[in-house]
Amino acid sequence: MVDFAGWTMPVQYSSIIKEHESTRNAVGLFDVSHMARFYFAGSDVESFLDRVATRRIAGVKTGKIRYSLICNDAGNILDDVLIYHLSDAAGQPYWMMVANASNRAKIYDWLQQHIGEADVQINDRTVETAMIAVQGPKANAMVAAMSSLNPDSLSYYCGGSGQINGATMVVSRTGYTGEDGCEIICEAADAAELWQGLFEAAEPIGGGACGLASRDTLRLEAGMPLYGHELSEEINAGQTGLGFAIQMKDRDFIGKAAVLAGKKNGELPVRIGLQLDGRRAAREGCDIMKDGNRLGFVTSGTFSPTLQKSISMGYVDRSCAEVGTEVIVDIRGKSHPAVVVEVPFYQRAK
Repeated sequence: MVDFAGWTMPVQYSSIIKEHESTRNAVGLFDVSHMARFYFAGSDVESFLDRVATRRIAGVKTGKIRYSLICNDAGNILDDVLIYHLSDAAGQPYWMMVANASNRAKIYDWLQQHIGEADVQINDRTVETAMIAVQGPKANAMVAAMSSLNPDSLSYYCGGSGQINGATMVVSRTGYTGEDGCEIICEAADAAELWQGLFEAAEPIGGGACGLASRDTLRLEAGMPLYGHELSEEINAGQTGLGFAIQMKDRDFIGKAAVLAGKKNGELPVRIGLQLDGRRAAREGCDIMKDGNRLGFVTSGTFSPTLQKSISMGYVDRSCAEVGTEVIVDIRGKSHPAVVVEVPFYQRAK
């Protein structure tokens, strides 16, 4: 157990490889209650969220969830978030946001500062609620046997209310592993019983509890950026390659002009995937070289349990960002050949 953004979190329960493989082949359970959860009320919530998010929120239908970035005026990334437009058990629509644990106070304060005269109230319910991710090819069927809402009845990035153990919970077809599955948000008082029920259902089918370490190897294989690594206040949204989460046409948002400029700025490095020779992983901060020149840096790296290859993400000069480009990664003073590859590294079978 380690301190993680003020929460006590498990690095691993058994082994990183076992937890990684159980998620890829069966089901992995992740306690992600540390993620910030903000609930919104007021007549101007939809337009307010559209103004602070890089992705279009105005007009999003009830039941839909959108991944988006939140940028400052310079176009640099304050956080990446999920914005939910759901309906409660009584059928009343509402908006909520899930943000990264390390950015909870920053994003709450940023949102408050930009309400202005708008009719928007923000309720931070992170402590009063819990969140559990159930991921893997057997995840949805397992949850369907326990819940009144079958996750398979939802489209990807959709959610709704369901009953589990007699309590109303949010079930959303979302996740951070590259696998199918869902995430469940419940009242904190119901969390221990929910976790125990999921754990007892997962063990007989080859699943189990998973910690932070396997969560990282899974998301890296899936090419999913992590705040503090691929995303930060030093990185402009326009250089991330997350074009699907940045919608410019016929709308305005905080930092839009700077994001557009960043996207067009050929001097800014761009995010790439790397595959290295051998088993040694290139970790955060390793230099990426070509012809003796430093052209970038690694942001995340691991030896992929699924692919049995050393993989990394990083930022490089646009001149060497093309897939197939051969580079050198400096790992503790030793040169390791690598090649720029497509991201994601791993995609599940449809």
